[in-house]
Amino acid sequence: MNTHTDHYSYIPRVRRLSLVAAMLVAAALTGGCVYRINIQQGNLLDTDLIEQVEVGMTRTQIRFLLGTPLVSNPFDKDRWDYYYYFKAGKTREKTTQHFVVFFDGDQVSHFDRPGGEPLAEEASVTEASAAEASTGKAPAGKTSTGKASGY
Repeated sequence: MNTHTDHYSYIPRVRRLSLVAAMLVAAALTGGCVYRINIQQGNLLDTDLIEQVEVGMTRTQIRFLLGTPLVSNPFDKDRWDYYYYFKAGKTREKTTQHFVVFFDGDQVSHFDRPGGEPLAEEASVTEASAAEASTGKAPAGKTSTGKASGY
């Protein structure tokens, strides 16, 4: 019987297994500590600024108000697209907004929010319009456009 050789081969095997187990535990614990940055791209579309856009404004006024459009369409010079994308690093929650301004010559002909859900203020305007349509009266302090009556 060669117990002396068996004893020495057993110890390195245990050390190797415990070292591998310790490395696995360390990797599992540090895996949750990865820092993810917030990703923000495009033009931040503030509701107050979007509400200031009116038909008849010039390209210069729109650029001053909303900034340079993110997408310049080489095939349609009369359309400016403003995109905003935000992805929170930690939660991975995504926020996207899209606003399009159409021009006729140098003036705004109309604007649109394609596929985007209305902002909180726009949702209240829609609700106010529905209330006005059902009762025939605008809510107190609001006009039929949803703006405060002091405008």
